[in-house]
Amino acid sequence: MNRIEVDLGRTSGSISRNLFGGFTEHLGRCIYGGLYEPGSPLADEQGFRTDVMAALKRLNVPVVRYPGGNFVSGYRWMDGVGPKADRPSRVDMAWNDVDSNQFGTNEFIDLCRKLNWEPYLVVNCGDGDMREARDWVEYCNGSKHTALANLRRQHGYEQPHNVKYWGIGNEVDGPWQIGYKTPEEYARAYLEFAKVMRWIDPSIKLIASAASHWQGGTVIERTQLLFEQAAKFIDYLSIHWYVGNPQDDFEGYMAQSELIEERLFAYEGLIRALSLQEGVSRIPIAVDEWNVWYRTHPATMKPGTNWFGLEEIYNLEDALMVAIQMNSIIRHAYSVKMANIAQLVNAIAPIFTNQSGLVLQTIFYPFEIYSQTCGDTALDVFWQGDTFSTGNYTGVRVLDVSATLDESKRQLTVYVVNRSKNNAAETTINLTSGCFAGDVSAYVVNGSDIYATNTFDTPNQVGTVATKLTAEGTKFTHTFEPHSVTALVFAL
Repeated sequence: MNRIEVDLGRTSGSISRNLFGGFTEHLGRCIYGGLYEPGSPLADEQGFRTDVMAALKRLNVPVVRYPGGNFVSGYRWMDGVGPKADRPSRVDMAWNDVDSNQFGTNEFIDLCRKLNWEPYLVVNCGDGDMREARDWVEYCNGSKHTALANLRRQHGYEQPHNVKYWGIGNEVDGPWQIGYKTPEEYARAYLEFAKVMRWIDPSIKLIASAASHWQGGTVIERTQLLFEQAAKFIDYLSIHWYVGNPQDDFEGYMAQSELIEERLFAYEGLIRALSLQEGVSRIPIAVDEWNVWYRTHPATMKPGTNWFGLEEIYNLEDALMVAIQMNSIIRHAYSVKMANIAQLVNAIAPIFTNQSGLVLQTIFYPFEIYSQTCGDTALDVFWQGDTFSTGNYTGVRVLDVSATLDESKRQLTVYVVNRSKNNAAETTINLTSGCFAGDVSAYVVNGSDIYATNTFDTPNQVGTVATKLTAEGTKFTHTFEPHSVTALVFAL
């Protein structure tokens, strides 16, 4: 029998709503033909796809990162503002494409306002310079009558955009990046960018590009130099990861939870050590790119695969892996204060469009459930039961679990991924303090098998089934379906 022990007083950290953030990049059809398609019968008067916006509202995303990603390391923000007829088309070296610049800063801000997103802009620290970065802050947030603030006003925006979050560069530790920087080069560049950006607007929050190249990279040295030279200018340390299953090994894929845990624990330990050494406060983590990506990844895709646009088609096992990643992020909510699924539309995304409509990919459903039901406090839950072993990992628990508490609603939510391909998992959830108050809402994401896929021809192979259950006293027994994601929302 599997067992989950929940002590309502054993909290592990407050949960930021920003854990359910998103990411949009000028890449393939994420922007053009995804979020933005002027002239489409599905678009509003500003060119935004109304069907896409309706789906995005279901995800309840609080903050969105833009415009990249690799794209930003060659981006000139001035190309994307002002009259559209005057905007130049530019070669996009990151993705071997041409960008028309018809969608830029103000279009993104307009979309944020429509969807109640907090904008998170990333400045070009690749082939760009600090003047360009501070000018962008002034254009967006300036309130005085300066040339750049007045330029924004000329473009139709009298009031400042008040962009709060600003990233300085993207994946600067990766040799694939335009303007790759050594640890020494980035620490110096970060400090100088940060200074002039903060001098324009002292209220902004700054995100340092810390770790994306995990194998063969310079994570420790890079983070150490950032602490030594610029700790007081860093509000978040950005890390990226992607996972996948190129070997078609289901158990090996499901065990990648252990790799994610290793990276988070290791990076948290590095931050603790450097904080003590430098005598500064611990800087929170922003996992501002994460997802499943391998079918259209140049390093892992099969020969003959069309990678352009990164239009990954997801199946049920990918939905399980998205939920596993979200469980890890919740379990580490004491240190992770922002996370941004990459991306939102078409490019490695939960939403996939064509000219006549959209389909919700399998990974849409767990993200929707977690975002809609997550409480404001993470719980340190104990669970035990069946295990499996694969590759480098032994004794991996079949069930992957996280839990949250919402005191104001008197609500406990327990998230469970059953990683068994074939076996249901009867499980007792035991409260060591407090009592269940009766009502339980169960949300289950599942399909016929782990390869079930939502397409335009078969859009409903994977979805969410909601049911009402009852729990009283201190024990509740539930059977988790094979290859499923479940959220149990208990009244307390």
